[in-house]
Order: sequence, then structure tokens, then C-alpha cells
Amino acid sequence: MSISQGKTAFSLEDAIYKLRHYLPSQAPLKDFVHHNTLHAFQDLSFHHALKSAKVKFGYKGYLSFKAYQELFQKGKIKESVLDRILKEKYGNNWILEKQEMLSPMSDQVQLGLVGSFRAHWKSDYHINLDKRVHPFLFRLLSAYFDQGISLWPFPIESKGFLQAIKTMHEMSYSSIFKSPRVVKLIEHPKLDLEMVLDILVGKPDSYGWYLFDQQFAHPGWSGMVSVLQDQPSSLLDSRPIDFNDLLIFECLLEIDYLDQKFGENWIPIGIKHPFDTSVLFQKQKLNSEDTLISLWQEAFEWSYYDEVLAGIAHVPSESESKKIPSFQAMFCIDDRECSIRRHVEFVDPECATFGTPGFFNVEFYFQPEFGKFHTKVCPAPMDPKYLIRETASNKKLGKEIHFHQNNHSLVGGWLSAQTVGFWSALRLIKNIFSPSSSDLEVSSFKHMDPDGSLSIEHSGEFQEGLQIGFKISEMADRVEGLLRSIGLIDGFSPLLYLISHGASSINNTHYAGYDCGACCGRPGSVNARVAAYMANDPRVREILRDRGMNIPETTQFVGALHDTTKDEIAYFDLEVLSPGNRELHQRNLEVFKKSLDINAVERSRRFATLSKDKSTSSIHDSVKKRAFSLFEPRPEYNHATNSLCIVSRKSTIKNLFFDRRAFLNSYDYRKDSEGVALNKILAAAAPVCGGINLEYYFSRMDNERLGAGTKLPHNVMGLIGVANGADGDLRTGLPYQMVEIHDPIRLMLIVEHHIDVIWKVLQNAPNTFEWIKNYWVHFVVIEPKTKVFYQYKEGEFEAYEPLTPTSHVDHLTDTLRSSSENLPVYLIDSL
Repeated sequence: MSISQGKTAFSLEDAIYKLRHYLPSQAPLKDFVHHNTLHAFQDLSFHHALKSAKVKFGYKGYLSFKAYQELFQKGKIKESVLDRILKEKYGNNWILEKQEMLSPMSDQVQLGLVGSFRAHWKSDYHINLDKRVHPFLFRLLSAYFDQGISLWPFPIESKGFLQAIKTMHEMSYSSIFKSPRVVKLIEHPKLDLEMVLDILVGKPDSYGWYLFDQQFAHPGWSGMVSVLQDQPSSLLDSRPIDFNDLLIFECLLEIDYLDQKFGENWIPIGIKHPFDTSVLFQKQKLNSEDTLISLWQEAFEWSYYDEVLAGIAHVPSESESKKIPSFQAMFCIDDRECSIRRHVEFVDPECATFGTPGFFNVEFYFQPEFGKFHTKVCPAPMDPKYLIRETASNKKLGKEIHFHQNNHSLVGGWLSAQTVGFWSALRLIKNIFSPSSSDLEVSSFKHMDPDGSLSIEHSGEFQEGLQIGFKISEMADRVEGLLRSIGLIDGFSPLLYLISHGASSINNTHYAGYDCGACCGRPGSVNARVAAYMANDPRVREILRDRGMNIPETTQFVGALHDTTKDEIAYFDLEVLSPGNRELHQRNLEVFKKSLDINAVERSRRFATLSKDKSTSSIHDSVKKRAFSLFEPRPEYNHATNSLCIVSRKSTIKNLFFDRRAFLNSYDYRKDSEGVALNKILAAAAPVCGGINLEYYFSRMDNERLGAGTKLPHNVMGLIGVANGADGDLRTGLPYQMVEIHDPIRLMLIVEHHIDVIWKVLQNAPNTFEWIKNYWVHFVVIEPKTKVFYQYKEGEFEAYEPLTPTSHVDHLTDTLRSSSENLPVYLIDSL
């Protein structure tokens, strides 16, 4: 069916701008940072955005009606919560609506508008252009962007992709194009996109729709090209490309095949089937079915949120202790650190833990001793002006024999296959039955040399426009910002640990997604060392004293790294500790060791292949081996089940069991009366934690379209992405093995402060407020004095009273050890 409105709503330039806006914005694997998959719809309220995404692209943003009804039968959707939501929506008619929601309903499968135009190539022209064009296009793009997999580099160095194609055409004995018309086009000095679209489509009103159909037939590669045009530094070995180059080249390939099939007299598809691009951007309204399924999702989400708020309401108030903690430990806000903090505080109730973004407020690029390139180790949106260089302790870099250049020659390759290959096969078999560390392992502990030195203090040197190290005043600014943001301005312990995190694995193409998002998908070990060095510097402390922050001379900061797959911690630069603090550190090591063992046990309940009938230390050993195992596609579940971000004092949530579902950002409203620190916290928490949450949400809801599908057939393409098989499109989003246990609910952002301060912060931060007012995250305020909850709703804050009773448990009871399901919020009594 042809669709035409008789007018042109978008110029070609406008259509391409919109197209790039809607394409996935996932960066290469090395910078895998989570983001809102439907970022292009974020100007709409959440449910309207899902409706629009469904109509345009056929995306699924909800579970099925049957799935919601099953959750209701199992009690995961609470009847009291559902009733409250229906009463607020329908008033006295809520019972009738409830009956309809509980009656059998079928889900209507909707094919998106995008794809319907080019579908006429199959239905009317009886050809499959994608099958003919995509394999060659994908292989060429993969070769062009290759970051080190290929033995030979792309043969042409040029100023752009299309220019490289033209040069190859000029220098080759035979052209990659067979059609005389296309050969003339590639040689045309003024070749542009409109020229080829006129041949393919014929009708300017249809150009934009055709490009949407064409590029969303392979959104992974198209999105990658779009990202790399804007962020060429995302590739270590950069390759210049313009998005229009991809459009022109793919159109040339399509014309080439059509000419071979039909000659040059075929009718452009837009002449036979005029589609008006403006139709793609018409506003969508919610119908009754949309409303009902959105209410199911709201009830699913608030059934959990209500538990959380009820748990917080039941936390007993306590007077503020003036006692100096035995030690203080600062962890990343990452939800995987939620449990280790709980266990550390259980093993040593006299200590204190904090949560803050794991780059520890020091933004820079890092260049290891033997690294050719430098990489960003701070939040992706930041543009650092600093570089930290490493001088390793060992000047010799070990070489893996498999990667020796001679192994790729004719004779050397044959000899290697007969000798090294034989022993490699034996090692592979041994690793399957007895997993152990190997050269294939991606280890968080190898990100830097722990015994090497870092160029932390600036001595006047610059490299590629970046300042090597920080000036003393710049160090003081960052340490002050770090400590003030969490309200730690006095009461310092003798030892304060800055514990970053990373992950180790051997069978994980998305390894960067397991490391620290605040460090741009890398371990935070360098950041922890740098921040600890700055905080230990007497000159920095002197500046801080002048600013009202007195850190005792006896207090020392220790950088560390927590490997979240192995549950091990490495500590850095211990030689600087005083004799007294060295003794205290030895005592603290036992606290951390026991806590890590317990943490591994808690994590193990999710691992189906791991026996739980073992001692704590034995279970921990088994958990470590998962990181080494080649046949283990789930070394850990990363952020799966994340659903909360809490910005508050630790006393507000003390002893609550959140089942590793919460991002915990320490914050003391009493020390930030104007909300200055809160503004910075929310500016990061909304897009970072919200982005993580939504990528998991959509990858779980529609794993084939918005996720990466199962990781089992994934191949790494050019070290920039993964694809199914050798010729598939790049997969965006998260694989099934990362989201299979995830309950797809939006993030609830909970902040402790006075309502008037919250309003002031939100009104001065429109980008942050967009997340809240459009309900991409739910937002609840804890009024500190009354402990009343206020939910953001329709432009104002309404008081919310929890409905759910809170259960009490002892620390790590059988309930918390054995169940693989998501557990309720508990108040732990034995702490």
C-alpha cells in the first residue's frame, strides 16, 4: 500500500539528521558505555515514547499481557499496588478496568513503518537486495575500520571511505562494480547522494523514508559509522568517514545489482510506490490497549518500589556517632558494590563505607608503558585535558608465541600449526576441565603495572596538547570535590581506602561493559592510585586546610581495585604507609578477605552450574574459576536486576538488603544546604545510572531488536563490535546472557533533601529534569525531618505512603544464599 501526503515535510538534509538521531549510538567495544537505547525519543514521556518506537520501528517496550498476568498470579505484581494505580487512573470505574486487565488478552504484533517501503523490492520486484548487498558491504566496512584482527591493513590510505573506494576503483584492473552506469557514477567528479537516490527512488518526497528503511536493515553498522564520524577518537587507529559516504556507496551497490538483474530500464521504487517521509514523524496517541499495558508496567515497577520505600521507612532512627570509624572505604556507586559494602560493614561494624563515581573525580587519559595509544579513564562525556603516563617496573614485555609474526608466513604458519598448535589444543582441553588463568584472559589487574610509577604531578611537559599530570592546585580542587560530594569533610580515619573496580573474564566480547562505566568502560585502578596520591600530598592538604577541610597528618589514603568477577582486591603503593597504619592495614586485610568470601557466596546463588554445598572459601574458589572458563558465557551478571539509585546518608538505608540492585551514592544533605553538590551528583546519576538501567530494560524487553541476542554465535568484527557469523550486522545492546535474570523495570532515583532545594536543583538543570519529568526514571524525595516520601508526579511532588510490610532476616541466612530469584527488600537484624 502506497502512503503519500502530497507534500515534502523534510529536506534530504533534515531526513539524514533525523536518521542519525534514531540510529543506535553504541561506541566500539573498547568504550562500551551503557546508554538509553531509545535516546532519540527522550523528549517524549516514557509511555508515549514506547508507542512511537513501536509504530516507527516495531520495537517491543513491554512484556506481553499474559506475562504481566502471570506476574500478578505469582505475587510479583501486588494486588494492593495495582488497585491503587487503577483508582488513581479511573476513579470509581477502576474495578471494571481491573476485570478487563485480568481477562485473557492477546498481544497485537505490529510491524514498524520503517522497512515497509523497501519491502516492495521483494513483493513487486521479486529480489532480495539485502541478501545481495549486505555481505560485501559488511566485509568492506569491517576491513576499513579494522583495529588489529586482519593480517593486512586496508590497502588504501585516504581522507575518507568513499574516496578510498574511488581510489581502489582507479587502481584496480577490474572494478567492484559491474554496471556501466555505476562505473560512470563512481567516476563522476560531482557524485552526490541525490544523484543515486534519483535513480533508485525517483521521488524526492520518498528519499528520507527509503534511507530509513535501508539503514535500519543494518542499524548496527549504520550506527557505528554515525558514531565514528562524530567521535573518530573512539578508534585507537582512526579511520575517517562521513555518514553520507556509507549512504552513497550502499546505493551504488544496490543500483549495480538492479542493473545486472534488469538492465538499466527498471522503474525507481518511489515512482511505483510513493511514500511520504513526513508520515514517519507524525505524533502517536495512546489507545485503550496502550494504556492498559502501560498500567501493568507501572504496577510491576511500583510493586518493587513500594517494598523499597517501606524498607527505608522501617529503618530505625539513630543518633549520629562522633566516634572515628576503624577505617573508611570509598567504593564506586556501582550496584555490584552494593553487597560488598554491606558485608564489610557486617564483618567490621566499626568501619564506614561510602559510594561515589569510581573515577574518583580525577579525569584524564592514561597511557601505559608499552601502550601505543592513550585511553580515556573518566565518564565518556568528559573531555579531559590531562594525561597520566606510566613507567612500568619491568621493561621487558612478554610475547605470546601464538602472535609472533613468523606464525603468519607460509612455512612458519605450517610449522606453528604442527607444534605450537598441538600444545595449544592440549592447553585448551585442560582449561575446559580445569579453568585457570591464561594469556587469553582479560584481567582487570593487568590494566596497569601496580609496581610502576605514574606521572601524576605536572612538571611542565605536554603531549599532543594534553598536560602531563596535574598541578598542586588542580589536585586540591579534585580531592576537595571528591570529599565534599559525599559529605566527608571531617572525622577522618587513619586509613581511607579508595576502592575502584574492574572485571576479569576469558569468554566475554563485552568485557568493557563489565568494567567501570565512570572510567569509560575500563578498570578504575589508575584513578584510585592517582586520587590517593593527591590526597596524601602535604601540599594538597595545606590548600584544603585553608578551605576549611583538615585532614590529619596520621590519615593516609590507599588506592585499591576490586575485581568483581573474582571477588579479589589488590592494594597499591603500600610502601608509603606509616608503621602504625601498616599494622592497621594488616588487620583490615582480614576484614576485606572475609567480606569477599561472603560476597562470592551471595553472588553464587545466581550461578546454576555452581554447587552450593561447599565451604565459603571453596565456593569463592569456584566463583574465581568462572572468570577463567572458556565455556562459561556468564562470568558474572554485571548490572542485571539494577533498579535503584539512592542518594542519601548511609544511616538512612542502614541494614537494608537491596539484593545488589541499587546504585548507592553517598550524600549528606546537611553539608550541602544549597544543593551545589547534589546538582553535580544528579547530573551524572540520571544519565549514567538511568542509561545503564534502560539499556538493560530494552535489551530484556526486545532482545532481538534492541539487544544483541544470544552471545553464542557472536564473532568479533575488526575489534569494534560483534556480529552473528561472518556476514551479520553489528549487534547493539546487551546479549541475552547478560539480561536473562533481569526484571525490566525503570530506575527509581531516591534523593534525601528538602523539597524546596530539590526544586531549585531541577529547575537549574534542564537536562537532568528531562529524565524525571518524562518518567525515564522515577523520582522520589525523602524529606529528612519528617521522613515522608514525595513522588514526582505530573509537575509536582505528592506524598507517598508505602503499602508493603517489611520482613526481617539475619545476615546471609539460607534465604539469601540459596534462592536464584530476585529477593524482597529485607531489614537485616544481626548487624
